[in-house]
Amino acid sequence: MLPRGRPRALGAALLLLLLLVVGFFLFGRDPEYGLGTTATLDGDPYGSRNRSTSSLQLLLPPKCEMLHVAIVCAGYNSSREIITLMKSVLFYRKNPLHLHLITDAVARNILETLFRTWMVPAVVVSFYDAEELKPLVSWIPNKHYSGLYGLMKLVLPSVLPLSLARVIVLDTDVTFSSDIMELWALFGHFSGVILLWLDRLQQIGWEQMWKLTAKRELLTLTATSLADQDIFNAVIKEHPELVHPLPCVWNVQLSDHTLAERCYLEAADLKVIHWNSPKKLRVKNKHAEFFRDLHLTFLGFDGKLLCRELFGCPNQFPPGVEQLQQALAQLDEEEPCFEFRQQQLTVHRVHITFLSHQPPPPRPHDVTLVAQLSMDRLQMLEALCRHWRGPMSLALYLTDAEAQQFLRFVETSPVLSARKDVAYHVVYRDGPLYPVNQLRNVALAQALTPYVFLSDIDFLPAYSLYDYLRASIEQLALGRRQRKAALVVPAFETLHYRFSFPNSKAELLTLLDAGSLHTFRYHEWPQGHASTDYTRWREAQAPYRVQWSADYEPYVVVPRDCPRYDPRFVGFGWNKVAHIIELDAQEYEFLVLPEAFSIHLPHAPSLDISRFRSSPTYRDCLQALKEEFHQDLSRRYGSAALKYLTALQQSRSRA
Repeated sequence: MLPRGRPRALGAALLLLLLLVVGFFLFGRDPEYGLGTTATLDGDPYGSRNRSTSSLQLLLPPKCEMLHVAIVCAGYNSSREIITLMKSVLFYRKNPLHLHLITDAVARNILETLFRTWMVPAVVVSFYDAEELKPLVSWIPNKHYSGLYGLMKLVLPSVLPLSLARVIVLDTDVTFSSDIMELWALFGHFSGVILLWLDRLQQIGWEQMWKLTAKRELLTLTATSLADQDIFNAVIKEHPELVHPLPCVWNVQLSDHTLAERCYLEAADLKVIHWNSPKKLRVKNKHAEFFRDLHLTFLGFDGKLLCRELFGCPNQFPPGVEQLQQALAQLDEEEPCFEFRQQQLTVHRVHITFLSHQPPPPRPHDVTLVAQLSMDRLQMLEALCRHWRGPMSLALYLTDAEAQQFLRFVETSPVLSARKDVAYHVVYRDGPLYPVNQLRNVALAQALTPYVFLSDIDFLPAYSLYDYLRASIEQLALGRRQRKAALVVPAFETLHYRFSFPNSKAELLTLLDAGSLHTFRYHEWPQGHASTDYTRWREAQAPYRVQWSADYEPYVVVPRDCPRYDPRFVGFGWNKVAHIIELDAQEYEFLVLPEAFSIHLPHAPSLDISRFRSSPTYRDCLQALKEEFHQDLSRRYGSAALKYLTALQQSRSRA
């Protein structure tokens, strides 16, 4: 709930400082909407004295003073924008930061995960519910594309902490080219007159002031065009004493036709670039190419490089960081399996629901396809979308730059851009080995349906599989009986890059008999799918139960709350095998579905499988991971885990 009974003077003080610091962010007129040019509110729109802050002789704050920043952020697109903004801030900053994020549920879910996994030292993040602010501004008609969220700066004093004296308010579409401390330092110029202004604000009351002004404006305006800026502008017109003008280098606005070049003489003058046009990076403006390049630099910048400690300041670390650092410090870099140990301890930065997403409506038997991929498998997505008609949760292992390539790939694909039920989760690349099970766990955790189909990106399911799986779950009454079952989808493969995909089981058997299809990995790893019993499947008319056997790794449909994958398995080998063992240990029964199938398409081998095949050390490290896994099984399941250890020993003796 919103805090009640805020002392009027304190609320006024906070708002006053908001106005002082971000006058340009909040009050600039945008000529794209026909409302004049950006003004400094002192009759000198782009005058020379606005080009630099040097004449102000900034009084820099103490070295380690915490700087407070407030940002309103809602939805998927703004959640992406705020990351680029934060990269630019973190790149230049020398002070600890406290971010006050006013978010909707979507943005909070995304940004909580992002900042928790980013683990940036000396950054504190607090979240505030934007839903609680909506009733305070919903009475104002607004035509701005930001909707109600564009009005929320008016009521920030209602939600920010009582103890907060100063805060910088930023839009998500700005890019810093200087240390935010310089902007914070401008507070030092207001100390001599704050009491006078507080006295005036206390007498009139900010809340009453802006509401009365808004109501008067709306008598002549049918709706606001610039959201809160229209109201701020009207208040300032009546009360110019509230505002202290800032040099316009702190808000170089890049709308079409703005004369932003009058703000600066050279690049060193620039402080903050503001993409305050719906066109964003497509805006046409003098020097727009230069500004775009600056923005794109941060867009593709590796966020991990910003996790540096602040020199000379006590660094407040996010939860778990110090324990992680201690564990990494204990690793022996000369140990043959050092890369595996290091990769297991790596916490990857995660951006869930990277693109706009429409969650599926709740249905009792619905199934989400869960898979993971890297940039070299991106071409599989369109075909997968054509084959699987249901929701998907996909984890992508990408660099920051690759994430932007992926964004453009989806936006320009008619197939992918039309699918809003596919949730893409970016796990940022970090380390030499592919964290396959960590990726699977990210995608699995974000599935929203009662059941999940645990697949791989290089498999295409039967066209009818989505509907067939839902019908099978209902017929088997898995939900009503609380039956712990893993429904096996038989896996096949083709060695041909071009082939006619079968529309039915009968067509598949014809291709199998003709040699165009094979049971999956029959020539390399037959034990991986032997228990599926393909001979029986050919004639089966109903689901049949099979027993676990050593190295079994089928693709299965299980409840969403199934055991997670073991993250110790990185790179190639045994990542699915270990998960199937876990299912068996928890007494899941394996039921093979008679009409289900999925087909693996050929592709070049991954780097990890090439290393597995060529490096004895790699294989030895994998063996060590297997043995550690079995030791953990024994601790958790006791004598019931003996069969898995026996199977491992037999497998090792055969090798």
